[in-house]
Amino acid sequence: MAKAPALIKKRSRSVGKLKFMGYRRENGRVGIRNHVIILPLDDLSNAACEAVANNIKGTLALPHAYGRLQFGEDLQLHFRTLIGTGTNPNVAAVIVIGIEPGWTGRVVEGIAKTGKPVAGFAIEGNGDLKVIEMASRKAQQFLMDATEKQREECSIEELWVSTKCGESDTTSGLASCPTVGNLVDKIDPMGAWTCFGETSELTGAEVECAKRALNKDVAAKFMATFGAYQDMINRYKTSDLSESQPTKGNIAGGLSTIEEKAFGNFQKIGHKTKYIDVLKPAEEPVKGPGLYFMDTSSAAAECVTLQAAAGFVVHLFPTGQGNVIGNPIEPVIKLTANPKTAREMPEHIDLDVSGILRREMDLDEAGDRLIDIMIRTCNGRNTCAEALGHREFVMTKLYQSA
Repeated sequence: MAKAPALIKKRSRSVGKLKFMGYRRENGRVGIRNHVIILPLDDLSNAACEAVANNIKGTLALPHAYGRLQFGEDLQLHFRTLIGTGTNPNVAAVIVIGIEPGWTGRVVEGIAKTGKPVAGFAIEGNGDLKVIEMASRKAQQFLMDATEKQREECSIEELWVSTKCGESDTTSGLASCPTVGNLVDKIDPMGAWTCFGETSELTGAEVECAKRALNKDVAAKFMATFGAYQDMINRYKTSDLSESQPTKGNIAGGLSTIEEKAFGNFQKIGHKTKYIDVLKPAEEPVKGPGLYFMDTSSAAAECVTLQAAAGFVVHLFPTGQGNVIGNPIEPVIKLTANPKTAREMPEHIDLDVSGILRREMDLDEAGDRLIDIMIRTCNGRNTCAEALGHREFVMTKLYQSA
């Protein structure tokens, strides 16, 4: 530990010249992974997608639970999430399989607008075996083409970074969330694209969060979004949100109220950076580089899935008690300031910043360490979640199906 501060300070001097090695896609966006995914339109198509991925080693199936009889905004979110997942720059090519050709074609068309290789197959009128054979042949071609793609040097202005926290405790608000905030404050002036969310988890800190908006219009948009989420919670809750917000893990870690949790969560956006827009779930940001707020669930897998569908390519995840979340296409970097978690769950922790609490490092040094591990991940280093096979892909559903 004695040598760490000098090493960090050396890296800190080059922070303004951050580069990484990424894959440039047909539409100009840059990814840090090179996946060929097999994407089911609906739950009925999961088996065929998994069979194709089993046939063609190196491809990745993304099974999920929904896609039948959804309507209205729920259906729009479903398409936005699937199309966004396929267009994410970490994806080199996509096979889409659905029960029928209409909605399958809609997803294919949305992905094809990026110029990315994509093909769709419908099970109706063909059956699983025929579709699996046709899709496997196309997936093999896509995979072999993708392996020829080379990384190139890219600038921090081309990096899209998302963040949320999970299984928070007192150490989260004191050290690991502020470490992410330190990173955000450093890379925002460089032109990076960043995103935070977890609407319900800002309860109690919403007024302070509104103050961090770029202007009054963005603040009003945030408060309207927050208010709508609160209305939904109040409509369906029982007596309170005990064991949901905060969770049992949060309570065990010393966070007895949602307000305590919220102010710790809020530390992830730093002290200087202002968010420039409020996004719907899985909505791609379009106002240029900067920090964005996305309306999301506070459930880890749902939130990361939505942020990945919006185009973010690397995720920073502070955890206190030890959340093990991963994502199939967006690498999740987990950091903790809880020494017990770092000691007992080391296979899940990419960065231990518990030295902040022992006064062995300061917040600025921790932020530089996180920048370092983020750039190494962008350059190809597997995260703990990737090495362990954590590929949680969870679609958000707004209401009952028809």
